[in-house]
Amino acid sequence: MSTEQETQPLLRVVDPSATPEEVAAIVAVFSALGSAAPEPPRTRSVWADPARRMRAPLAHGPGAWRASGLPR
Repeated sequence: MSTEQETQPLLRVVDPSATPEEVAAIVAVFSALGSAAPEPPRTRSVWADPARRMRAPLAHGPGAWRASGLPR
């Protein structure tokens, strides 16, 4: 790396009439944009699982009528 690339500013104000407050506002916006961490992947809620909408198979055999009314 050359020293010229190291001393180059990251931000250059082109408008000479910019106030220090305007420059500070721009720097604050760019700082906030650069420091945003990526959002962690969202996990799917069990309530939103489409498999919940599927009915369980009906029980058959001896005592099936009793098992059909019991909670799962």
